[in-house]
Amino acid sequence: MQPKEGKGLAEVRADAGLILGDVPGSKAFRQMVEAAGDVPVGVVVKRDGGRGIDDLVSDGCDFVVFDIGMGAAVLEKEGVGKFVMIERSLDQGLIRAINGLEVDGVLVVGRDSFLAVEHLLVYRRFVELLEEPVIVSLPPAITKAELTALWEIGVDGVVASSTYSAEALAELKKVINDLPGARKGRRGKGGVVLPRYSVGVADEEEGEEEEDEDI
Repeated sequence: MQPKEGKGLAEVRADAGLILGDVPGSKAFRQMVEAAGDVPVGVVVKRDGGRGIDDLVSDGCDFVVFDIGMGAAVLEKEGVGKFVMIERSLDQGLIRAINGLEVDGVLVVGRDSFLAVEHLLVYRRFVELLEEPVIVSLPPAITKAELTALWEIGVDGVVASSTYSAEALAELKKVINDLPGARKGRRGKGGVVLPRYSVGVADEEEGEEEEDEDI
């Protein structure tokens, strides 16, 4: 991700930006964070190398996303938001066990080209099982009706791909802001959009939350 892309996050008023691919060096990362302004910037961290979380935090990283294969020490990191990333196929017993972890939310990832009824059913089950906010990755294109369906089943936030144009992201944010303000049995109004960028790959999923904010 280049600094200009960080600036783009602020221009579309995204709630956060997430780097999925290779993380840039310290100088480039700091420039990106500065360009993003007040928009939190996060990183998907991997267990097989890459920059350490402490270094990322010192450079301005607001939150990290990691899968369940990550070393358990990540749960002890302070001063940074923590989100666990899972697949839709994860065993329900393990999903329920996530409630015992010190994390700020759960990101459910998928690589589908469209939103299916099956996906809605799975996401609804995750919402029922998890106490933490549930965020899902979006397909390359999504309609207002589909976003509304995600909202109605209880999803708290979405991750938009870097394939979305600035105009598409702005429209996505507008649709989310126009959603109803409350849902039975869930937190208040959700709608954080996390534009997803993969650094160095042409075609390529909130920092610490305030008390009453949805992610």
